[in-house]
Amino acid sequence: METEILRFVEYMSVERRASRNTVVSYERDLNQMAGYLRERGIAGVSKVTKTALNSYILFLEKSGRASSTVSRVMASMRTFFHYELRQGNIRKDPTEMLKTPRVEKKAPGILTVEEVEKLLSQADGDGAKEIRDRAMLELMYAAGLRVSELISLHTEDVNLSIGFVTCRDGARERTVPFGRSARQALVRYTEQARGQLLKGEDVPELFINCSGAPMSRQGFWKIIKYYGEKAGIREDITPHTLRHSFAVHLIGGGADLQAVQTMLGHSDPAATQAYVTYAAKMREPQETAYAQPRK
Repeated sequence: METEILRFVEYMSVERRASRNTVVSYERDLNQMAGYLRERGIAGVSKVTKTALNSYILFLEKSGRASSTVSRVMASMRTFFHYELRQGNIRKDPTEMLKTPRVEKKAPGILTVEEVEKLLSQADGDGAKEIRDRAMLELMYAAGLRVSELISLHTEDVNLSIGFVTCRDGARERTVPFGRSARQALVRYTEQARGQLLKGEDVPELFINCSGAPMSRQGFWKIIKYYGEKAGIREDITPHTLRHSFAVHLIGGGADLQAVQTMLGHSDPAATQAYVTYAAKMREPQETAYAQPRK
């Protein structure tokens, strides 16, 4: 089955141009499924049955996996076996009658404009680290970036003269503008702090940690947690919080939904549409909070 999974992963990457994170997720989910089935004497895709897959789903649930995780695994399996059916490798799709567990959707963490301002203002020092932290936070909010996009940016991906950043995810690419505040923070970082942090190393990534290496996801997680606590924000802040807040503030301020979808890099309009509800709920008690998203 491993050979079929490799072919499917290549198909998703090359022909479907799925994002790198999506491809990695498919490969991980399917390899774990294949390992479970192999231990039970099922090695080929043509031998996989609905009963075997139901057994695997039950195993995941008993292992304490969250409903959202089980749903993602089932989505991976469905896509894989649909592909195998189209390829003629199986006669019947074993996922056809599988029931997806109900997932309770939780509202994403969203800060008000005032809370964002308070968060960003905490990185106000003159040291290289504080200057870098301010630039990262400003850019993440100003462009609605994913943390993976933020830490993988190269210096040439940011145009400071015009004010836009180019994000790449596998074969997909998008350009997102950012405003004056983010530009000022980035100029200060590149001119005053980045060289100090590099310590003589030649690193293409834009954001560098205190050891002169590229910033990691875990490193930025600690940064945003630190400043959230320093700002006294009770909301559980994650790297994605600024991305959610960016979208809600833009929509609440009257931005075109399709434009926001493009800036966020959403392939599914429904993912962007969800922010409309959050914007409407948050606008009522603080009508002026969304009038002017950060420039």
